[in-house]
Order: sequence, then structure tokens, then C-alpha cells
Amino acid sequence: MSMTYINILLAFMISLMGLLMYRSHMMSSLLCLEGMMLSLFVLMSMMILTTHMTLASMIPIILLVFAACEAALGLSLLVMVSNTYGVDHVQNLNLLQC
Repeated sequence: MSMTYINILLAFMISLMGLLMYRSHMMSSLLCLEGMMLSLFVLMSMMILTTHMTLASMIPIILLVFAACEAALGLSLLVMVSNTYGVDHVQNLNLLQC
């Protein structure tokens, strides 16, 4: 395994640990999720380029679309919670009743 793959996996693990450790604010959780999606995108792109799988070249683009949808939903939820309660704590999500 080359150092590039190790660095990308390390970035994913650091983002995952940040998501597990800093769960108090919603903005930090969203940033950690974006870091995880970015490292997955880079890892998938590199794997497709090194294995020369031309049929799977659309998979990183699909992952980017899902990451953009996740970011839009997360930011809209962040705005809604901060407008309602004045803070962006994750514990306020339990108070939302649909």
C-alpha cells in the first residue's frame, strides 16, 4: 500500500474520530462528514485510475452528488435549528417533532 492511500485512509479516520468526539455542535459534525466524503471521493478516484476501470468512472461523480445533497440538507437543518433555538447544539435535534 502506498503512502498516498495511507494518507487518505488516515484523513478518513481523523474525520471519523472528529465526528465521534466533537458531537456537541452541529457545524463541526457537518465539517467532519464533509471531510469523510472528500477522502472517500479521492480514494475512489485514485482506485479507478490505478485499476483502469473505465466503466466505474461515474461512481466518484455520483458520490459528489450525494455529498452535495447531504451538505445542503445539513445546512438547512442547521439554519432551522439555529433560528428556532439560537444555538447549533446537536442535542436540540431530539427536540424537533415532525
